[in-house]
Amino acid sequence: MSAANTPEVLRPPVSKSGPIEWVKTNLTSTWYNAVLTVVMLALVIFFLRLTLSWVFFDANWDPVRSNLKLFLVGQYPDEEMWRIGVNALMVSLLMGVSWGVWRGVARTFGRVIVVGLIVIAVLPLSLDDLSLEGRIWVAANPGMIGLGFVLARAPFIRPKRVVIAWVVAFFVAILLLRGIGGVAFLPEVSTTLWGGLLLNLILAVVGIVASFPLGILLALGRRSNLPAVSWLSILFIETVRGVPLVTLLFMTQIILPLFLPEDLRIDRVTRAMLAITLFSSAYMAENVRGGLQAVPGGQVEAAKALGLNGPYVMIFIVLPQALRAVIPAIVGQFISLFKDTSLVVVVGLLDVVGIGRSIFLGNVAWIGAQREVYVFLAAIFWVFTYSMSYTSQKVEEALRVRRN
Repeated sequence: MSAANTPEVLRPPVSKSGPIEWVKTNLTSTWYNAVLTVVMLALVIFFLRLTLSWVFFDANWDPVRSNLKLFLVGQYPDEEMWRIGVNALMVSLLMGVSWGVWRGVARTFGRVIVVGLIVIAVLPLSLDDLSLEGRIWVAANPGMIGLGFVLARAPFIRPKRVVIAWVVAFFVAILLLRGIGGVAFLPEVSTTLWGGLLLNLILAVVGIVASFPLGILLALGRRSNLPAVSWLSILFIETVRGVPLVTLLFMTQIILPLFLPEDLRIDRVTRAMLAITLFSSAYMAENVRGGLQAVPGGQVEAAKALGLNGPYVMIFIVLPQALRAVIPAIVGQFISLFKDTSLVVVVGLLDVVGIGRSIFLGNVAWIGAQREVYVFLAAIFWVFTYSMSYTSQKVEEALRVRRN
């Protein structure tokens, strides 16, 4: 074949990437996009300058610095603060082990937590704001994360055992916080002294852990072929979803004790946990039911054709696909549950928001600093809710749910 008849070899187009090309493609592709980019950039710089100037020079952060312990743990006794430190070290150790076992999201959170703890430990606050002992406890947590990461390489560490360790750690943490009556080295600390961010986290974790399986059972019960189970599930779900959370909180705090025996008394924190769990489980049931309806009927028929019975089909075939399909809705419910924990202030429990409101009653000099306190509270809730949302996105990517 002559050279003139040789077909021309077409090479793939050269792709251009980098920050300059990204700016050209996304910000200055047309003249009006360029104008909008310049205008928005000017507005961002203007408001960012005002915000940073207020945060670092004009704002009065004395109410936050002076009441940092109240914001974090409420009126928890000073002499028993070591329990919270031990719980933090235990969580840090398990976070490091999770980082070494699962990588991915755990690795990202492990790095962020290490950097955040180091910043807090060296933050230029006075000793009245953060004592030397408190700095040592904070600085020890990054070391525990590193120790957990090293331990994750041990042959006896398995993912299932790590999950079991997290569950056991939750009950150990509650036992440490509450104490044991009659034990000298671990005296009982009344839940009436629990408060601040500690109370929000406990209520949220208990609500999430308890409402998730209960919501699955309610969703399965609503789809049951047994009329009694189906109608009871429907009655519970629709009744609870038809009233606000505040109503359930008042019912568990005021009405529930009237039906209990005289010698049986349940503390207010436990009753708040019950109200939050029941409320969240009803909404969780509807989220799970939506996922169950999204599973094609052919999946069930194929599983039965392979010889699987009803429970195995539901546990190993239907539920994994249903939960995978509604991860965003489930995490959204968890985020809403965490924010709803601030409603316990209406029944006399001082969570972190209640602490923020109460400090103005104790010192009239801080009445003008309400903006600073509520900005601080908003930042706390944003950090936790964004972390949950980010985790949801990473889980979706790992399960190939998202389609970018």
